Amino acid sequence: MTDLQRSDPCLPEDERIDPPRISTGSVGLDDILGGGVDADRLYLYEGRPGTGKTTLAMQFLLAGARLGERTLYVTLSESRCELNLVSQRHGWSLDGIDVFELVSPEVVLDPDRELTVFHPAEMELNETTKLVFDRVRETNPTRVVFDSLSEMRLLAQSPLRYRRQILALKHFFAGRRCTVILLDDLSSAQNDLQLHSISHGVVLLEQLAIDYGAERRRLRVVKMRGIKFRGGFHDFTIETGGLAIYPRLIAAEHHREFSGDFTPSGNQELDALLGGGLERGTNALFIGAAGVGKSSLALTYATAAAARGERTAMFAFDEGRGTIETRARTLGIPLQQALDAGLISIRQIDPAEMSPGEFAQKVRSSVETDGAQIVIIDSLNGYLNAMPDGRFLVLQMHELLSYLSQLGVLTIMVLAQHGLVGITETPLDISYLSDSVVMLRYFEFNSRIRRALSVVKKRSGDHEHTIREFRLTSAGLVIGAPLSNFTGILTGTPIYTGSTEPLLNDEGNHEHR
Repeated sequence: MTDLQRSDPCLPEDERIDPPRISTGSVGLDDILGGGVDADRLYLYEGRPGTGKTTLAMQFLLAGARLGERTLYVTLSESRCELNLVSQRHGWSLDGIDVFELVSPEVVLDPDRELTVFHPAEMELNETTKLVFDRVRETNPTRVVFDSLSEMRLLAQSPLRYRRQILALKHFFAGRRCTVILLDDLSSAQNDLQLHSISHGVVLLEQLAIDYGAERRRLRVVKMRGIKFRGGFHDFTIETGGLAIYPRLIAAEHHREFSGDFTPSGNQELDALLGGGLERGTNALFIGAAGVGKSSLALTYATAAAARGERTAMFAFDEGRGTIETRARTLGIPLQQALDAGLISIRQIDPAEMSPGEFAQKVRSSVETDGAQIVIIDSLNGYLNAMPDGRFLVLQMHELLSYLSQLGVLTIMVLAQHGLVGITETPLDISYLSDSVVMLRYFEFNSRIRRALSVVKKRSGDHEHTIREFRLTSAGLVIGAPLSNFTGILTGTPIYTGSTEPLLNDEGNHEHR
């Protein structure tokens, strides 16, 4: 008995084998489906015009053409000239794809083929179906795309006749060892659940218009018989070369062994304040008002890691690379040296142009491909603006942090509070997801604005519970003694009854604001 015979679902279960999958032509969709789709089945790609159905279908045919398979593109709505133009702009060639143009200019202009009272729609529909069957018999393809069902629906004029024609298509292809993808632009008034029941699998593509910024596209596998797939919505973009699909991150699928030792900051006082430092596989939240020094504190960890030969990936939502480099030079932080050595990468993120799924994919790439051991997200405020629906920000961030933790990566998040001195507000409460929380505050003393730093939370071990003054100087971060005689520092207006000894001396290094 051949492998082809043993894969027949009509055989007893103990005599069957699991047939190999075939690629959809998209790495991201193959990942969502756990390896691709079953061959010799009928699938449905549905979505409004402009969502990317034709592009994804072309990728499916091109994948077959690269393997030397015969492929057929049946078009009722687009001309070969239009398909050629789209393909050229994607850098593709249609040489290996047979394009069957059912509605050619000659047919449209032929008065003998126009719809009249003597040429009912049923005859035209039957003729269209017959033309498709004849072309398939002639070329014997293994992959077929039918674009689109909306034209066939119009020809049928009746849901019953339309369903019969779709069933006829399915039964015809079932015995021909051919994988078929039907495209539907959802032009009907209601969702066509009949197509869902007939199809072996259904993929839905959507395009969302948000209030500001570029449109967002997402994809969902509605059904896939006999295949375990990653459910939910997955962001994607249409780029030169096809659809770039970003599978939804599931942290439980990723894990590797690592040692949970400390990650030094390069500042002994800061490490002592943190009870030895921040451990690998944990995350820390640096929270405080704008300009207090959160980003500079994060940079000290990055440059200290570079001095050990470790890589850091920094994702900047709020500041440009030039601003970050200038500040580092002012503070004496050797950032440029680490950038030149490729040990620190700074990726500027435009929240108006990037979806959360694409951002998560970039983080994954920095860890799995580039080998980053520290990831800095500066800031969560910018990440919040990237979300089309802020309700799911915490859920997505939880999944991303869990993923990084299970790979032994130290994650540093920066969160800016609203307000400078006195009562401040936090736009997003993510402290319960954080393993460590370092709070930075302005406070006023003797008509001078000063900065204070304290560790308010550390799950992975003990830490110092004092509040210390710190400064950003030309020699980097300087941390003073505990402010033992102050009360109310975190309110921004402390009460002080002791001497000035606990405060940092104004002489020496100049403070940078």
